[in-house]
Amino acid sequence: MGAFMLITLGTMATKYGKASRVIRPLIQEQILRAGIKVLPIICFLGAAMGVVIVGQTVLLLMQVGQVQLMGPLLVTVVIRELAPLTAALVVLARVGTAVVTELGTSRAMGEVEALEALGVDPIHYLVIPRVVGFTVSIICLTVYLILFALLTGYLMGFLRGMNLSLGEFGGMIASAMSWVDFPLLGLKTLAFGLIASLIMCYHGLAEPMLLEQVGRATTRTVAHTVVACLLCDALFLPVYLLL
Repeated sequence: MGAFMLITLGTMATKYGKASRVIRPLIQEQILRAGIKVLPIICFLGAAMGVVIVGQTVLLLMQVGQVQLMGPLLVTVVIRELAPLTAALVVLARVGTAVVTELGTSRAMGEVEALEALGVDPIHYLVIPRVVGFTVSIICLTVYLILFALLTGYLMGFLRGMNLSLGEFGGMIASAMSWVDFPLLGLKTLAFGLIASLIMCYHGLAEPMLLEQVGRATTRTVAHTVVACLLCDALFLPVYLLL
Protein backbone atom coordinates (compact mmCIF):
# COMPACT_ATOMS: atom_id res chain seq x y z
CA MET A 1 0.00 0.00 0.00
CA GLY A 2 2.85 2.37 0.79
CA ALA A 3 4.46 1.68 -2.58
CA PHE A 4 1.13 2.28 -4.33
CA MET A 5 0.75 5.62 -2.56
CA LEU A 6 4.26 6.70 -3.55
CA ILE A 7 3.68 5.66 -7.17
CA THR A 8 0.41 7.60 -7.26
CA LEU A 9 1.91 10.75 -5.77
CA GLY A 10 4.88 10.48 -8.11
CA THR A 11 2.60 10.10 -11.12
CA MET A 12 0.58 13.09 -9.93
CA ALA A 13 3.74 15.20 -9.76
CA THR A 14 5.41 14.08 -12.98
CA LYS A 15 2.30 14.10 -15.19
CA TYR A 16 0.74 17.28 -13.84
CA GLY A 17 -0.98 19.11 -16.69
CA LYS A 18 -0.63 16.26 -19.17
CA ALA A 19 -3.76 15.14 -21.05
CA SER A 20 -5.71 17.85 -19.25
CA ARG A 21 -8.61 17.67 -21.71
CA VAL A 22 -9.16 14.09 -20.60
CA ILE A 23 -8.25 14.27 -16.92
CA ARG A 24 -10.05 17.49 -15.96
CA PRO A 25 -13.53 16.24 -16.94
CA LEU A 26 -12.84 13.07 -14.97
CA ILE A 27 -11.86 15.13 -11.91
CA GLN A 28 -15.01 17.24 -12.27
CA GLU A 29 -17.07 14.07 -12.49
CA GLN A 30 -15.57 12.77 -9.24
CA ILE A 31 -16.17 16.12 -7.50
CA LEU A 32 -19.79 15.97 -8.63
CA ARG A 33 -20.05 12.40 -7.42
CA ALA A 34 -18.28 12.68 -4.07
CA GLY A 35 -18.96 16.33 -3.32
CA ILE A 36 -22.08 17.89 -4.76
CA LYS A 37 -24.23 14.75 -4.61
CA VAL A 38 -23.11 14.08 -1.03
CA LEU A 39 -23.84 17.66 0.08
CA PRO A 40 -27.50 16.96 1.10
CA ILE A 41 -26.33 14.18 3.42
CA ILE A 42 -23.68 16.49 4.88
CA CYS A 43 -26.28 19.23 5.45
CA PHE A 44 -28.52 16.77 7.26
CA LEU A 45 -25.66 15.46 9.40
CA GLY A 46 -24.53 19.00 10.14
CA ALA A 47 -28.03 19.93 11.30
CA ALA A 48 -28.25 16.77 13.40
CA MET A 49 -24.82 17.45 14.91
CA GLY A 50 -25.89 21.00 15.68
CA VAL A 51 -28.99 19.82 17.54
CA VAL A 52 -27.45 16.83 19.32
CA ILE A 53 -23.99 18.15 20.18
CA VAL A 54 -23.76 21.92 19.76
CA GLY A 55 -27.27 22.74 21.01
CA GLN A 56 -27.08 20.51 24.06
CA THR A 57 -23.59 21.74 24.90
CA VAL A 58 -24.77 25.35 24.75
CA LEU A 59 -27.81 24.64 26.93
CA LEU A 60 -25.78 22.69 29.49
CA LEU A 61 -23.19 25.46 29.81
CA MET A 62 -25.98 28.00 30.24
CA GLN A 63 -27.48 25.96 33.06
CA VAL A 64 -24.20 25.75 34.98
CA GLY A 65 -23.22 29.35 34.24
CA GLN A 66 -20.10 28.53 32.24
CA VAL A 67 -20.94 30.18 28.93
CA GLN A 68 -17.32 31.29 28.53
CA LEU A 69 -16.38 27.64 27.90
CA MET A 70 -18.68 27.44 24.89
CA GLY A 71 -16.07 28.54 22.37
CA PRO A 72 -13.23 26.20 23.40
CA LEU A 73 -15.55 23.20 23.68
CA LEU A 74 -17.18 23.68 20.29
CA VAL A 75 -13.87 24.40 18.58
CA THR A 76 -12.31 21.26 20.07
CA VAL A 77 -15.22 18.88 19.54
CA VAL A 78 -16.80 20.06 16.30
CA ILE A 79 -14.22 21.98 14.28
CA ARG A 80 -11.06 20.10 15.16
CA GLU A 81 -12.33 16.54 15.53
CA LEU A 82 -15.84 15.57 14.46
CA ALA A 83 -16.30 17.55 11.25
CA PRO A 84 -13.20 16.37 9.31
CA LEU A 85 -13.61 12.75 10.38
CA THR A 86 -17.35 12.72 9.66
CA ALA A 87 -16.89 14.17 6.18
CA ALA A 88 -14.26 11.56 5.32
CA LEU A 89 -16.39 8.68 6.60
CA VAL A 90 -19.48 9.91 4.75
CA VAL A 91 -17.55 9.98 1.46
CA LEU A 92 -16.21 6.52 2.25
CA ALA A 93 -19.68 5.14 2.92
CA ARG A 94 -21.39 6.94 0.03
CA VAL A 95 -18.77 6.60 -2.71
CA GLY A 96 -15.84 4.53 -1.48
CA THR A 97 -17.45 1.13 -1.69
CA ALA A 98 -18.67 1.87 -5.23
CA VAL A 99 -15.16 2.92 -6.27
CA VAL A 100 -13.64 -0.34 -5.03
CA THR A 101 -16.32 -2.31 -6.85
CA GLU A 102 -15.76 -0.39 -10.10
CA LEU A 103 -11.97 -0.65 -10.07
CA GLY A 104 -12.00 -4.24 -8.83
CA THR A 105 -14.38 -5.27 -11.58
CA SER A 106 -12.27 -3.46 -14.18
CA ARG A 107 -9.17 -5.29 -12.95
CA ALA A 108 -10.93 -8.65 -12.89
CA MET A 109 -12.32 -8.16 -16.41
CA GLY A 110 -8.91 -7.24 -17.84
CA GLU A 111 -9.75 -3.60 -18.62
CA VAL A 112 -6.67 -2.33 -16.78
CA GLU A 113 -4.39 -4.52 -18.89
CA ALA A 114 -6.18 -3.24 -22.00
CA LEU A 115 -5.36 0.36 -21.01
CA GLU A 116 -1.70 -0.57 -20.54
CA ALA A 117 -1.68 -2.26 -23.94
CA LEU A 118 -2.98 0.98 -25.47
CA GLY A 119 -0.19 2.97 -23.80
CA VAL A 120 -2.46 4.61 -21.20
CA ASP A 121 -1.14 4.81 -17.64
CA PRO A 122 -3.90 3.30 -15.41
CA ILE A 123 -2.70 5.33 -12.43
CA HIS A 124 -3.00 8.59 -14.36
CA TYR A 125 -6.34 7.71 -15.93
CA LEU A 126 -8.13 5.83 -13.14
CA VAL A 127 -6.53 6.85 -9.84
CA ILE A 128 -5.48 10.51 -10.14
CA PRO A 129 -8.99 11.86 -10.93
CA ARG A 130 -10.45 10.00 -7.97
CA VAL A 131 -7.71 11.07 -5.57
CA VAL A 132 -7.97 14.74 -6.54
CA GLY A 133 -11.77 14.75 -6.73
CA PHE A 134 -12.30 13.00 -3.41
CA THR A 135 -9.73 15.14 -1.60
CA VAL A 136 -11.27 18.39 -2.84
CA SER A 137 -14.73 17.08 -1.95
CA ILE A 138 -13.77 16.14 1.62
CA ILE A 139 -12.18 19.55 2.21
CA CYS A 140 -15.27 21.40 0.98
CA LEU A 141 -17.74 19.10 2.75
CA THR A 142 -15.91 19.65 6.04
CA VAL A 143 -16.47 23.41 5.75
CA TYR A 144 -20.17 22.95 5.02
CA LEU A 145 -20.53 20.52 7.91
CA ILE A 146 -18.97 22.97 10.36
CA LEU A 147 -21.18 25.83 9.19
CA PHE A 148 -24.40 23.83 9.37
CA ALA A 149 -23.55 22.38 12.79
CA LEU A 150 -22.74 25.78 14.34
CA LEU A 151 -25.72 27.57 12.78
CA THR A 152 -28.17 24.85 13.81
CA GLY A 153 -26.70 24.72 17.31
CA TYR A 154 -27.02 28.48 17.66
CA LEU A 155 -30.63 28.36 16.42
CA MET A 156 -31.51 25.68 18.96
CA GLY A 157 -29.87 27.63 21.78
CA PHE A 158 -31.61 30.84 20.69
CA LEU A 159 -35.00 29.15 20.70
CA ARG A 160 -34.29 27.83 24.20
CA GLY A 161 -33.51 31.27 25.56
CA MET A 162 -29.81 31.86 24.88
CA ASN A 163 -29.19 35.61 25.22
CA LEU A 164 -26.50 35.86 22.56
CA SER A 165 -26.70 37.34 19.10
CA LEU A 166 -25.31 35.43 16.13
CA GLY A 167 -22.36 37.86 16.04
CA GLU A 168 -21.57 37.28 19.71
CA PHE A 169 -21.84 33.53 19.26
CA GLY A 170 -19.51 33.65 16.27
CA GLY A 171 -17.15 35.91 18.18
CA MET A 172 -16.86 33.35 20.99
CA ILE A 173 -16.02 30.65 18.45
CA ALA A 174 -13.47 32.89 16.71
CA SER A 175 -11.81 33.93 19.96
CA ALA A 176 -11.34 30.29 20.94
CA MET A 177 -9.48 29.60 17.70
CA SER A 178 -5.90 30.52 16.91
CA TRP A 179 -4.42 31.15 13.49
CA VAL A 180 -2.84 27.68 13.62
CA ASP A 181 -6.29 26.07 13.59
CA PHE A 182 -6.89 27.07 9.98
CA PRO A 183 -3.80 25.45 8.41
CA LEU A 184 -4.18 22.46 10.72
CA LEU A 185 -7.80 21.97 9.68
CA GLY A 186 -6.82 22.23 6.03
CA LEU A 187 -3.91 19.83 6.54
CA LYS A 188 -6.08 17.32 8.40
CA THR A 189 -8.82 17.29 5.78
CA LEU A 190 -6.21 17.05 3.03
CA ALA A 191 -4.63 14.06 4.81
CA PHE A 192 -8.01 12.38 5.29
CA GLY A 193 -8.88 12.90 1.63
CA LEU A 194 -5.58 11.51 0.37
CA ILE A 195 -5.62 8.55 2.75
CA ALA A 196 -9.22 7.57 2.04
CA SER A 197 -8.96 7.90 -1.75
CA LEU A 198 -5.61 6.12 -1.99
CA ILE A 199 -6.82 3.19 0.11
CA MET A 200 -9.99 2.92 -2.00
CA CYS A 201 -8.00 2.85 -5.23
CA TYR A 202 -5.40 0.47 -3.83
CA HIS A 203 -7.88 -2.22 -2.84
CA GLY A 204 -9.73 -1.90 -6.13
CA LEU A 205 -6.80 -1.69 -8.51
CA ALA A 206 -3.43 -2.66 -7.11
CA GLU A 207 -3.90 -6.42 -6.83
CA PRO A 208 -5.31 -8.84 -9.42
CA MET A 209 -8.58 -10.36 -8.25
CA LEU A 210 -11.48 -12.49 -9.34
CA LEU A 211 -15.02 -11.16 -9.49
CA GLU A 212 -15.99 -13.03 -6.34
CA GLN A 213 -13.16 -11.30 -4.44
CA VAL A 214 -14.50 -7.78 -5.05
CA GLY A 215 -16.87 -7.92 -2.06
CA ARG A 216 -14.08 -8.86 0.34
CA ALA A 217 -11.93 -6.04 -1.04
CA THR A 218 -14.74 -3.59 -0.30
CA THR A 219 -14.95 -4.79 3.31
CA ARG A 220 -11.19 -4.43 3.76
CA THR A 221 -11.34 -0.93 2.31
CA VAL A 222 -13.83 0.28 4.91
CA ALA A 223 -11.89 -1.21 7.80
CA HIS A 224 -8.49 0.03 6.64
CA THR A 225 -9.76 3.54 5.86
CA VAL A 226 -11.42 3.98 9.25
CA VAL A 227 -8.33 2.78 11.11
CA ALA A 228 -5.98 4.90 8.97
CA CYS A 229 -8.06 8.06 9.46
CA LEU A 230 -8.21 7.52 13.23
CA LEU A 231 -4.46 6.99 13.39
CA CYS A 232 -3.89 10.10 11.30
CA ASP A 233 -6.22 12.05 13.58
CA ALA A 234 -4.22 10.87 16.59
CA LEU A 235 -1.05 12.32 15.05
CA PHE A 236 -2.60 15.80 15.24
CA LEU A 237 -3.46 15.45 18.94
CA PRO A 238 -0.01 16.47 20.31
CA VAL A 239 -0.11 19.59 18.13
CA TYR A 240 -3.52 20.61 19.47
CA LEU A 241 -2.40 19.98 23.05
CA LEU A 242 0.40 22.49 22.56
CA LEU A 243 -1.93 25.26 21.36
